[in-house]
Amino acid sequence: MHPIRLTSFGYLHLPTGPDGSPVPPAADRIEDVRDRLRDPAAARDILDLDGLNPRVQDVVLSTYGARELLANLADYATLPAGPRRIAIGCAGGRHRVVDRTTEGHAGRVRIPRLV
Repeated sequence: MHPIRLTSFGYLHLPTGPDGSPVPPAADRIEDVRDRLRDPAAARDILDLDGLNPRVQDVVLSTYGARELLANLADYATLPAGPRRIAIGCAGGRHRVVDRTTEGHAGRVRIPRLV
């Protein structure tokens, strides 16, 4: 099995193409979680925290659909042709995705490993 590069990004911080739409990072699969997961920035008392904070991680993992998305990405990562790059984007890139893709955090018990 080859290593997979996980990238977190915020659509609000991307460069735009000629048509004005955001240009996400290059990846074999891009997962846009803006409409799939509740925005943790809307939860009380975590707006100033980032995805490395356990309180933010708890909010994200308890969001309806989050664990199913992680399971789907884990299954995708184990396909025989397997992806080399997966990018996960939300609005700002600060809460929902950073804890899933930050080196040193992927694979910990709190944060399910994709491979």
